[in-house]
Amino acid sequence: MLWLLFLVNAAGTVYGYMWYGNQLEYTWNHHPLWQLIFVPDSPTASLFFTLSLLYLLFPHAGKPSKAFTAIRMGIEALAVVTSMKYGIWAVAMIVGGAAQGDTLEWQHYMLIASHLGMAIEALLYVRFMIFKRMAARLATYWLILNDTVDYTCMVFPWLPEELEDDLAAVAAFTFGLSIFSYIGALLSLHYRNKKTKM
Repeated sequence: MLWLLFLVNAAGTVYGYMWYGNQLEYTWNHHPLWQLIFVPDSPTASLFFTLSLLYLLFPHAGKPSKAFTAIRMGIEALAVVTSMKYGIWAVAMIVGGAAQGDTLEWQHYMLIASHLGMAIEALLYVRFMIFKRMAARLATYWLILNDTVDYTCMVFPWLPEELEDDLAAVAAFTFGLSIFSYIGALLSLHYRNKKTKM
């Protein structure tokens, strides 16, 4: 099961970066290079989760150092909060665009299914991860930094045309979803810790 999840997430990550290809090229040509890292939100979330699965696939790969454990906790925390956030965010943008007249094609339904999967798998696999509240908080700071760069430097993921006049509402929703994802991660950790003590 873990290997299947790893392969699906790895393939989805590659596809996601390809999906962002035009926007990455546009950002490369029209924005400072440091902003490139803030463009491909969903595939980067998928990348973090894919890396987290490697820790679960190879749990006894040598005696982990403190640095290794800290890096693992950071990647796992980023995997959970970013997967929850961008899984929900992408679905909301597709549905919001459709509600205002955007025509949905088969790719939209594929993206809805895959992004819902991102959010669900993150919640399901928290119980196997080792990160704690501080790592979740730091991962949320990254989300808020990403949001800030997205909507001040205008490198947010391209939206359906129908939502372009709702940019302020989209930005507010995006920032709110970062906090929601943090709360979701904390609740998941609380449930994980409670189950561990039982």
